[in-house]
Amino acid sequence: MAKLERLPGKTVRLRVQLLDWYTCNRRDLPWRQTSDPYSVWVSEIMLQQTRVAVVIERYQAFLKRFPTLHLLALAPVEEVLALWSGLGYYRRAHMLHKAAQLVAGQYRGVLPATSEELRTLPGIGTYTAAAIASIAHGETVAVVDGNVERVLSRLSGWGDKSHTGGAAIRRKVEALAAKLVDPHRPGDFNQAMMELGATVCLPRKPQCFACPIMGDCKTRGEHKTPPRPKMLSQETAHALSVRNRRHHGQLQREILLEQRPAALTVMPGLWELPTLKEAFFPDEELKMTVRHAIMQVNYSVRIRTVNEDDITAMTVRGGKRRWVPLGEVAGIALTGLTRKVLTRAQLLPATPTPHERKD
Repeated sequence: MAKLERLPGKTVRLRVQLLDWYTCNRRDLPWRQTSDPYSVWVSEIMLQQTRVAVVIERYQAFLKRFPTLHLLALAPVEEVLALWSGLGYYRRAHMLHKAAQLVAGQYRGVLPATSEELRTLPGIGTYTAAAIASIAHGETVAVVDGNVERVLSRLSGWGDKSHTGGAAIRRKVEALAAKLVDPHRPGDFNQAMMELGATVCLPRKPQCFACPIMGDCKTRGEHKTPPRPKMLSQETAHALSVRNRRHHGQLQREILLEQRPAALTVMPGLWELPTLKEAFFPDEELKMTVRHAIMQVNYSVRIRTVNEDDITAMTVRGGKRRWVPLGEVAGIALTGLTRKVLTRAQLLPATPTPHERKD
């Protein structure tokens, strides 16, 4: 890649090839139909560690309910979390709401225009700030996510035994990305780099012959990467307790949910099924088993039905509890595991589940 840096002609050619490819091949995604800073911001926060297919539906629903930053800032955080339910990584929703309130109060509802200013807001790091500033305001600043890092590492031949330091490669990638970004179309260029990594320069079995910049690539295939951290395994068990109650003369079904304490660092304020005191019980009492991954932990979850009268004796009290009518459950902020269990128990309509952002 050193030759590419010394010869601006190759840099220009790479930009042209990549932008031409992007114009013809980019996916038709809803957030690409606008340069509104608020909409771009929402999409970039949602896309962090979440599949594009999952985000599309949630993005549209979110903007339908909160079409402006002011409306987001005025909404109760519980409502924001409910619309975020199923996307995972709920700290993103908390920070999005907190930043909206700050912008509404200190910036009259207008997001800062530069990446430097954007980085001062809660939940907006270097990547998100660069994406918003380049796409919405045309700032010549490079965006480096996992897709871009993979593309540029392969393009330069980095990742072999002579370049074993992940942090060192990251710094090289960031420096190279800053040199390559097109000053005339920085937003499109950044999206083209990310699109290339998401659809062609894949982590496994990259489609090199479909790559517009294959001629300059030093790797042309998969490159060596550090091994992923080993996933931990953990077993847990939860109670599924449903009762029938009359309300205004009509019989309705209700489910018992428990709210996670606000002081927790993981999914604070979200609602889940009560935790059983005993994780193991006879198989004949087993309602279902569920596999669920959170960050670096693979959970094996056992679910059993528990009668209302036995809840106190059989479960661990962890937070505020509430009997929720089944018709209202879909509208509150559930943990991903709870949503998965209720969907399989046919107590909720099926919804997509989030995964790492690989597309």
